[in-house]
Amino acid sequence: MLLNDSRPHYDILDGLRGVAALIVIVYHVFELMPGTPVPHGYLAVDFFFILSGFVIGYAYDGRWGEMTTAGFFKRRLIRLHPMVVAGAVLGALTFLIQGGVRWDGSKAGTGWVMLATLCAMLMIPAAPGMSREVRGNGEMFPLNGPSWSLFFEYIGNILYALLLRRLPKWALAVICAVSGVLLAWIAARDGFLGVGWSFIDGGFLAGMVRMLFPYSAGMLMARVLKPAKVRKTFIFCGLTLMAVAIIPAIGGQAWRNGLFEAFCVTAVFPCLVWLGASDSSYGERTKAVCSFLGDLSYPLYMVHYPVFYLFYHHIGFDGNGVSKTFAEVWPAALVTVAVSLTLAILSMRFYDRPVRKYLSSK
Repeated sequence: MLLNDSRPHYDILDGLRGVAALIVIVYHVFELMPGTPVPHGYLAVDFFFILSGFVIGYAYDGRWGEMTTAGFFKRRLIRLHPMVVAGAVLGALTFLIQGGVRWDGSKAGTGWVMLATLCAMLMIPAAPGMSREVRGNGEMFPLNGPSWSLFFEYIGNILYALLLRRLPKWALAVICAVSGVLLAWIAARDGFLGVGWSFIDGGFLAGMVRMLFPYSAGMLMARVLKPAKVRKTFIFCGLTLMAVAIIPAIGGQAWRNGLFEAFCVTAVFPCLVWLGASDSSYGERTKAVCSFLGDLSYPLYMVHYPVFYLFYHHIGFDGNGVSKTFAEVWPAALVTVAVSLTLAILSMRFYDRPVRKYLSSK
């Protein structure tokens, strides 16, 4: 059954998703080197989560009379999974190109690489120390590290379809409040929120909390917030996102930096989503830019890290970071970013869109 898609589309939120994806790219360029211009760049993932919760709540809350749970899962799989598969295959190719060598210098067997590829395509995470955890640095998805957030996104989709959509507003608010407190506690304990990508040190539970607060908060916002009359929010919200990423990490006691990041996720990001959803005064040029950035954001997020693995291998990452500065590796970094953007655009135009269109028609 076709669903009614006549509700207004939030173009500004698409554009902000693209800005967040570009922040992730910049963060990963400097991730393993001493010093970074975007010390909080990984918070872009938390912004993805709150956007997802808002969009899911907005798009589907009123449709369950014409849509089954199975139908919802099919729609989400069609939207998300083609790029999951592409990222897994690309990750296997780049790993084999670099020689199938783990970060400690040992070689991974081809059979384990193929098993890791299959598990990545099926969104089955790896625990540290497993033979199919082929890079040896504890990633849930060693062929395409950012897939960890898609793993939790899928869990969020399941929770929404089976539980969250059925809850009254007050119960959803309670979940937001409890998970928000837990998020702040984790951030204060660890001094940062860059968790969830590994099962190491309770990473699964931390990742669940990191997903659950913004995801449920986005859903609650879709139910209760009324748009304001604001104009030209894309530039303001985009600059604010960049400012959050660029602000230097707070020194001294680690909990201070952690609470700053928790504040950004629990207060700043919801405000940005509300402002972006309130603006309807933008022109065709802004709409075109936001549409392009929104379409590009997910393919870019899913294909860039396999290319970055080659970059990390090239600059000498050994599992403990590298001592080189950006000034020493900037040509390779620029090539890596250019290749990632090119692959993302090609994937968007010739793979993701056509495959999703075909699957939707079936």
